[in-house]
Amino acid sequence: MNTKMENVENNVIKLEITVEKEKFNEALKKAYKKNVKRFNIPGFRKGKAPMNIIKRYYGEGVFYEDAINYCCEDTYPNAIEEHNITPVDYPKIDIVQIETGKEFIYTAEVTVKPEVKLNEYKGLEVKKTSYTVQDEDVEKQLKAMQEKNARIITKEDGTIEKGDLAVIDFKGFIDGEVFEGGEGENYSLEIGSSTFIDNFEDQLIGLKAGDEKEVNVNFPEKYGREELNGKPAVFKVTIKEIKVKELPKLDDEFIKEISEFDTMDEFKADTRKKLDEANKAKEKAEYEEAVLEAVCEKTEVDIPKAMIDKEVDNMVKDLEMRLKYQGLDIDTYYQYTNSSEEKVREYMKETAEKRVKTELVIEKVVKEENIEADDEELKSKATEIATQYGSNEPEKMVDSILKAQKDYLRVQVVNDKAVKLLVESSKEIA
Repeated sequence: MNTKMENVENNVIKLEITVEKEKFNEALKKAYKKNVKRFNIPGFRKGKAPMNIIKRYYGEGVFYEDAINYCCEDTYPNAIEEHNITPVDYPKIDIVQIETGKEFIYTAEVTVKPEVKLNEYKGLEVKKTSYTVQDEDVEKQLKAMQEKNARIITKEDGTIEKGDLAVIDFKGFIDGEVFEGGEGENYSLEIGSSTFIDNFEDQLIGLKAGDEKEVNVNFPEKYGREELNGKPAVFKVTIKEIKVKELPKLDDEFIKEISEFDTMDEFKADTRKKLDEANKAKEKAEYEEAVLEAVCEKTEVDIPKAMIDKEVDNMVKDLEMRLKYQGLDIDTYYQYTNSSEEKVREYMKETAEKRVKTELVIEKVVKEENIEADDEELKSKATEIATQYGSNEPEKMVDSILKAQKDYLRVQVVNDKAVKLLVESSKEIA
């Protein structure tokens, strides 16, 4: 195999690859063996016709497609390794010469990973944001626990008030016609939560269990569904039941019931400690991100469109998975957000480009600083992952991770070390 390489444009190269005629003939024979059973030639049992007879009936190129695939699979990886290039998408293959008994020549045009010029990347001044736990933060957590442990009881007498839970049946109409998604039975609606559109909830205030009412509302202009945007609607509502939250008293007895502490003071002290730890983690994460942004700003790199498109693909797949966990699909999401795949991809481009640049920068720092990962560090990373999964047999899981994901672990470890180096060499400013 002989190869030549030329630069077509920035980050795009073309390889011309020449495959020896003997190897091309071997690929033709392999293609013949793969396909011979599907040919039915007069005078021969099906699948038994010789290669030259099949060529005579169907033409010289009958096996070329598979032979080309075999040759490319065997030679393209060797060619990119020989020229020390890293493709970021699939190559565009063009045939230069193909003929039985001759060398097979083809070109592979491909986008490659760009050169990264780091410039200044250590000792950068980066602003650090600090967070302090306030008394109201602790009270907010306490209030959340109170709400979580509230009893829901039926309001036997009286009318709906703000903060009550109204159990309702409803049916919505636009221009006298029921619309899709506008019906519900035994729906529990917290009055004042702004769950429903317009002033729907306010119009229920003052009603009693058993009352019926027509509620008039207007859908927002940008509600997200073309057939509902800006439309007036009438909902026929029946009040089935009224419920109220009965909040527990905030005292030491309540604290004993919901926690391992005996007093309110102990609970508040622990809450403050946990909030402070969360703040420290937030500060750390935000500072790391700020340092990486600072390094990226000083880095010169021309990112190929193919790399950005690939990252957008990954982001769309991630969105689809998150929607699936919520019982939705991507088309429903587009419908309710008045969007489309094209709009979503365009919106994601900026973030995708930022992610790709950050990855390229970290990779370059790893190379510049000769950062490596030893066996102990790989094992530590595997242990961290096993712990996150909560395995009952952590040692077995660690061994399994080390065997199956060693390359992945190595990348994670060296990347973490590169980020740590950048952070530790930076200078914090208020």
